[in-house]
Amino acid sequence: MRASRPKVLHAIGGRTLLGHVLATVGETAGRAAVVIGPGQTRVAEAARAALPEAAIFVQAERRGTAHAVLAARAALIEGPDDVLVVFADTPLVRPQTLARLREPLAAGKAVVVLGFRPADPTGYGRLIERDGVLVAIREEKDASPDQRAITLCNAGLMALRGDVALAILDRVDDRNAKGEFYLTDAVAIAHQMGLDAVAIETEEDEVRGINSQAQLAEAEAVLQQRLRQAAMDAGVTMVAPQTVHLAADTRLGRDVTIEPYVVFGPGVTVEEGATIRSFSHLEGAHVGKGATVGPYARLRPGARLGPDVRIGNFVEVKQADIGAGVRANHLSYIGDSRVGAGTNIGAGTITCNYDGHNKHVTDIGERAFIGSNSALVAPVKIGDGAYVGSGSVITRDVPADSLAIGRGQQVVKQGWAARLRALASTSKKKAE
Repeated sequence: MRASRPKVLHAIGGRTLLGHVLATVGETAGRAAVVIGPGQTRVAEAARAALPEAAIFVQAERRGTAHAVLAARAALIEGPDDVLVVFADTPLVRPQTLARLREPLAAGKAVVVLGFRPADPTGYGRLIERDGVLVAIREEKDASPDQRAITLCNAGLMALRGDVALAILDRVDDRNAKGEFYLTDAVAIAHQMGLDAVAIETEEDEVRGINSQAQLAEAEAVLQQRLRQAAMDAGVTMVAPQTVHLAADTRLGRDVTIEPYVVFGPGVTVEEGATIRSFSHLEGAHVGKGATVGPYARLRPGARLGPDVRIGNFVEVKQADIGAGVRANHLSYIGDSRVGAGTNIGAGTITCNYDGHNKHVTDIGERAFIGSNSALVAPVKIGDGAYVGSGSVITRDVPADSLAIGRGQQVVKQGWAARLRALASTSKKKAE
């Protein structure tokens, strides 16, 4: 990846590759064991954050895929019904595919291998079948010309029946050119033990492995298409779907409309009937029923919009509860605030929430009117029904139904501008 962070901590759809895989595993398996390399504390922390109940094991030496699985021997000894082997750099595999991997095990098969038919099979191991039985996995360098002509390739993912998994894995040896323990040997070993192995197929996109930034971008494109399609199937209107970027956990209600060029970061929920207009960016936000956001709006983490709220162009909301029917139509910043229902926030209004050391709260009551170009210096409270005159700097609480004006007194000096221009003209002639 040519990056400082571990490969599996790169993200698509606002979630790490590891996070995607563990989310899928969490929907499919009762328990999870994560095998990491030595010193990979960041990976261990990410695994625990994604799936707190996952057990972490360290593969002290990197001696092949079977060796990695056996690093979790303690989990295998516990006697699981089935063992699913998945890889943290294959984030697009679906829960239903892992469920399909398990089905033949319930029918008595010992090993199930996931296969796919790539557009270009070069470099992939081939799945060798006879009469519907998987007899071997042959790496391309070891395959005969006839075997290289096989289009069904090894995706790497495997399922083993729990009662024989450890016995099969313990028979894998390192008698090969690399001196490593290959998981692929499990198929031949199962046959030596009088057990059966089979392969099931899936589409190439689902088993895309990621080893470069280009492949990361390709996986992102596949995921985005999935997410958009799922949203539209659920009743979301997207004017230009290919321009909308969703996060893996984006939640969109029925009859939501999303205009072109909208970006959803992690942790966004949009309730039914809301409209997200063009060029808006949302992250960690909740948008209520019938609300409108944008165009060119930004909702940052902690933004919570009630029903029928209007957040307009060039308005930013952060860590704020915005009550039903509030209007903030243009050019405002609302941060660390509570805004009561029915309040109007005039253009250019800002909540001054940071004093250089700490954040402070602005509390605006219901049906208040905040005039344009006002600065509310927190901590401050504006009462229900209060008015703030345009251009005010408010530093003290405003009681309910009061008018607050906090601005310098206007002074008019008649003829001053004309005298200034005359003086400037005279000075210029003298200089010439």
